[in-house]
Amino acid sequence: MLPKVKGMSQGFRDARILMYSHDTFGLGHIRRCMTIANHLVETFQGAHVLIISGATIAGAFDYRSRVDYVKIPSVIKLRNGDYTSMDEHINLEETLEMRQAIIRQTAESFQPDIFIVDKEPLGLRREVEDTLVYLKSRGTLLVLGLRDVMDAPHLLDAEWRRNDVMAKIDQLYDHVWVYGPPDFHDPLTGLDVPPSLRRKMTFVGFLQRKAWKSRATALPKRDGDYILVTTGGGGDGYELVRDVINAYQADPDLTEKALIVLGPYMPGEQRETLTQAAASHNCLEVIEFDNRMEDLIANARAIVAMGGYNTYCEILSFDKPALIIPRMVPRQEQLIRAMRATELGLVAMLHPDHSSDGMRLSAAIKELLLRDPPSATAPDYRLEGLPNLSAIVQEYLQGKRPDYLTAVES
Repeated sequence: MLPKVKGMSQGFRDARILMYSHDTFGLGHIRRCMTIANHLVETFQGAHVLIISGATIAGAFDYRSRVDYVKIPSVIKLRNGDYTSMDEHINLEETLEMRQAIIRQTAESFQPDIFIVDKEPLGLRREVEDTLVYLKSRGTLLVLGLRDVMDAPHLLDAEWRRNDVMAKIDQLYDHVWVYGPPDFHDPLTGLDVPPSLRRKMTFVGFLQRKAWKSRATALPKRDGDYILVTTGGGGDGYELVRDVINAYQADPDLTEKALIVLGPYMPGEQRETLTQAAASHNCLEVIEFDNRMEDLIANARAIVAMGGYNTYCEILSFDKPALIIPRMVPRQEQLIRAMRATELGLVAMLHPDHSSDGMRLSAAIKELLLRDPPSATAPDYRLEGLPNLSAIVQEYLQGKRPDYLTAVES
């Protein structure tokens, strides 16, 4: 049972919240952490949030006042599931040692009231485990945040059994927040979850996004509606963009303008190939990256995407019809989410095995333009994640504050 949200303007002066985002593939983790961090400092005047991130472009985003980040050396996850250091002159083990040391030193210096870990319970290669033990010894509230879908149960179970992760979550963490509603998907379905851990789990709901009210750099003006084609980070987005361009080339009757965002992690050779292919079609515009994707989605007529967690939150937040063509490797997360969202009427889905057929994808895009938004196809789905997790944070911070301070801040 979630606590009721009240008195959200309370100060909680000097409350400190540390977040960890391992960021080995794409932008999903850092963008989710940034969304939560920005909301928390807007909700709690005087609170400070520090994000530990491995994202190579962690500094490219706009953080609210009192949100900052610490950059740890970047490690990239390859499509086969292996990891490699971004710096070719430093091997993976040395990079992991540096990351672990920076994480621990940051925690010791920052002394957080709350530590929120995104998705990876022990961090990349257990790099956060030592910090979790340290912070637990000093009474920090330890929170694990899980997205709505983690992976196929047999894959997640095998991954977690190798390091006895389930038992360590139960031992170390005080709360497990699931960033989705309980009737959408259980991220631990099919796993043997101890009852004591189940009692720590709270399904807070999807995390709402909002467009930015102002921009330091204005977007180029675009006439008329457009379909937004987004690959997230872009590291595995080549096939999606290639197939969309192919659909436009195959069907001269597909004339709706499309804005394609390649993503900052798409390899340069792939980016050049796709940009050249799109240049011959006057309905297609290609950009590499925009750090305020919320604005692009808010102004789009419809969305074509691979369907990571953040994309769904944006589709629901801005009430946009969407066609999802999910990634299949190295995780099945996007496929599972797309199948469930299709069952509920939230999105339309085209299997990636079929998207290379230009006329078939063209037909799906045309159907998308006639599709009603989620508010009509699934009207009961709301986004309550941010206020719900704020209520939990407020309850905890109030319990930590001396009575006279709580009264003053009220």
